[in-house]
Amino acid sequence: MERSGQHADGAGGDLAAPRFGEALRFWLKLGFISFGGPAGQIAIMQRELVEKRRWIGQERFLHALNFCMLLPGPEAQQLAIYCGWLLHRTRGGLAAGLLFVMPSAFILWGLSYLYVVHGEAPWLAGILAGLKPAVVAVVAAAVPRLAIKSLAAPALAAIAAAAFVLLFGFGVGFPWIVGGAALAGWAGRRFVPQWFPVKTTAPTGGGALDAAADQGASAAGWRRALWVLLLGGGLWVAPIVAAGFVVGWGSTLVAQGLFFGRAAVVTFGGAYAVLPYVAQRAVEVHGWLDGPQMLAGLAFAETTPGPLIMVLQFVGFMGGWNHPDSGLSPLCAATLCAAMTIWVTFAPCFLWIFLGAPHVERLREKPALGAALGAVTAAVAGVVLNLAVWFAWQIWRPATGAGVRWDWFAVALSAAAFVALHRFKANLIAVIAAAGAAGWLWTTVLR
Repeated sequence: MERSGQHADGAGGDLAAPRFGEALRFWLKLGFISFGGPAGQIAIMQRELVEKRRWIGQERFLHALNFCMLLPGPEAQQLAIYCGWLLHRTRGGLAAGLLFVMPSAFILWGLSYLYVVHGEAPWLAGILAGLKPAVVAVVAAAVPRLAIKSLAAPALAAIAAAAFVLLFGFGVGFPWIVGGAALAGWAGRRFVPQWFPVKTTAPTGGGALDAAADQGASAAGWRRALWVLLLGGGLWVAPIVAAGFVVGWGSTLVAQGLFFGRAAVVTFGGAYAVLPYVAQRAVEVHGWLDGPQMLAGLAFAETTPGPLIMVLQFVGFMGGWNHPDSGLSPLCAATLCAAMTIWVTFAPCFLWIFLGAPHVERLREKPALGAALGAVTAAVAGVVLNLAVWFAWQIWRPATGAGVRWDWFAVALSAAAFVALHRFKANLIAVIAAAGAAGWLWTTVLR
């Protein structure tokens, strides 16, 4: 549904909602610049959609983010689907979600092929040595922006701090933190509402979409929900069924489809929550790859655009390459397994959003539920901070044959990239490219 003729009065004049082609160009651009994990990706959408282009109002954006944080799967991609759906309904959600992962899928396929053909080539290891510290800086620069937007009250800041302490200090599971935050927000709004302020309507001029979004919202009825569930669920499992008939039900392709399909519905807490489970099963049970290969895939996923859960594509690729099904070459089997992994991992994301978004938009009018979701967002700010600290610790103090040591080059490069991004507002792609070049220069020439 086009919104090109709709306007909303903003502080700076009339704001026109984007045409579908204009939004399509943005989603394609986002697919190539979405570095930095969920914190960086959400921050990019916040800056582009809310602050710069003003297509979506701040409260509607945070409301969508709250909902996506409760879902299994990559929250940043689901947020892109949700925003695309808000702008242009089904075709907008499809365009946003597909373009969010397609550039990363092609890039990671190329890196996977280079890895199995050339191994750990010095030039590739050098580039990775520069890219990983830069990603630390991207996340570090994005976390404060997200926190400022979501911690609007002292109680919310306290929830964020508690989430960080529980994760970092006590290892409490993410689902428990999300559930506790939602309960705290709901109870706080009920008993001490002044601690949990909630605006139930979008502010005037918040975004070009807000003035007319509710009028064009899809009907949140049972008939529509059943239709979406049947169609989306059928498309989700169709490739697994087709592979079973074509290459056999005991094939690597089917085994990966079933394994990653199950993983897709339990990935609460983002990629870091599911990676230990996936790594253990893929390495020790299925034997699709070994430990060093799993770590290489994680490094590739950390330093390419798109969600970190894209590492599952690398696992699928390596499984197909190491265990090709009968009649398939290693490259063909690896490519099919990578495609299967991508499909069963990300197809549910579209199903969750298309099924739940119309209902969630109606919840904007309920203060108690809005407070619960706002508390979840606050908790996630603490969760993302924990992930940023964990990631920095892995990069700055890597384990080597001689034990754990500080990598001062990584620390210095992270600091320089952070200053460039935060202080001088440098272009993200330029910073990433410069860091990769610096890593190659340091490891292959200067050291």
